[in-house]
Amino acid sequence: MKACLVAFHYPRAAHREEFIDRVHRVAEMFRDSPGCLSAECWVNDDAVVSTVRCESATALDSALSAVTAKAGADIVFDEREERPREIFQLMSP
Repeated sequence: MKACLVAFHYPRAAHREEFIDRVHRVAEMFRDSPGCLSAECWVNDDAVVSTVRCESATALDSALSAVTAKAGADIVFDEREERPREIFQLMSP
């Protein structure tokens, strides 16, 4: 069963471009993880959205752990965001 992580980020206007670059760098790290099918950055007027699709929930958990442990992985919520992230984990039926 495939697994997907979708995160809506709300960067402050002054940090939007920097934040988009940040999400692209983290997506690259995810794509290097075994079992990762895709990792992408999407935008609209309000949010920067990151998506990660993996072969399984186990692969997604492993990828998330690996990215979190990597030096330079800037994935922590901080003052550059104007409100908390909305994060959803989805499973294919």
